[in-house]
Amino acid sequence: MFIRKSSRPRTITLSDGSILTMADLPPVPTRWVASRKATVINAVLGGLLTREEALERYDLTDEEFDAWVVAVERFGRNALKVTALQKYRHS
Repeated sequence: MFIRKSSRPRTITLSDGSILTMADLPPVPTRWVASRKATVINAVLGGLLTREEALERYDLTDEEFDAWVVAVERFGRNALKVTALQKYRHS
């Protein structure tokens, strides 16, 4: 068995103590729900996946990804829910 070397970590530990690996990332294509958006954001911020890789892999725009990150930073993970967009959009 051959294991490819990478300069990035194979796993990252999130603030809640859970461990995130590449296997935990959402499938492609995916139905976007708040938890999957948060997983991708955590993977990018933790260095498991580069921003460019995430944008290409999930066919996201810069603006879309940035909006997710800003929403989480300002209001927490609940701001990623589609039903909450109206509530947080004009705050």
